[in-house]
Amino acid sequence: MKENQLFELRQTALKVREHCIRMSGNGGAFIGSALSCTDLIVYLYKRFMRISENDMGRDYFFLSKGHAVPALYGTLVETGMLDKERLASHLSASDDIYWHPNKKIPGVEFHSGSLGHLLSVAAGVAMDCKLRGTDNKVTVLLGDGELNEGSNWEACLLASAYKLDNLIIIIDRNRFQANKKTEELIPLDPLEAKFSAFGLAAETVYGHDFEQLDELFFRIPFEHNRPNVVIAETVRGKGLPSIESRADRWFCKLGGQDMGLLLQELHDAETRQTAGAAL
Repeated sequence: MKENQLFELRQTALKVREHCIRMSGNGGAFIGSALSCTDLIVYLYKRFMRISENDMGRDYFFLSKGHAVPALYGTLVETGMLDKERLASHLSASDDIYWHPNKKIPGVEFHSGSLGHLLSVAAGVAMDCKLRGTDNKVTVLLGDGELNEGSNWEACLLASAYKLDNLIIIIDRNRFQANKKTEELIPLDPLEAKFSAFGLAAETVYGHDFEQLDELFFRIPFEHNRPNVVIAETVRGKGLPSIESRADRWFCKLGGQDMGLLLQELHDAETRQTAGAAL
């Protein structure tokens, strides 16, 4: 990846995180979950996927962990698919922008909210693409706690049986489920071995490193005729050190002063990270 491409991805992710913080006012938002997958969604839309809402040759993205939708809305704004001004009407009766994805919003492929549903939808779309002989990539982003839903594993069996190597399953492995650590509630590890046992090809990556993501995603399909699983190790609340990896900060309703402080913290953390990377 060229340095200018890496810089653009980082700047876009910073702007998306700003959108997430601002959307945490006016009724609140699931900010911890949104920030953990911001880099993943930005990478997909800015680097990996072919995006054009009405083009049948486009790639498809489904956000199964729908409560992380501020990261998707922010990315849609930064890719020109959604008007920035609409974010100010989050949770307003005058618009359809609320806590979960809504098909009425440009760029949203399918409603989500109830966890465990969209992997089945994505598998169906991937199967349709296979039957039509097209090369569309179909990506679905799941939360790790969402894997407790048995419907996901049924979808994995189907995707394996029909050799859907055009299907990409991303697990946002921030190791929290609502306000509890996943391994303290219903342990999930070892995830790679579990997906492999279901007939999928799984690899693990650090989900906040664009260069690592680039190296991994451009090797997809990992194996011919096997669906792909990307286990992205992430940090809940990434970008805001004061709330990172905190169980009590999966949802935030911010006042004006708090919002300003977090926006400043976000930029300070980005400056420190950039300076550290330059050493």
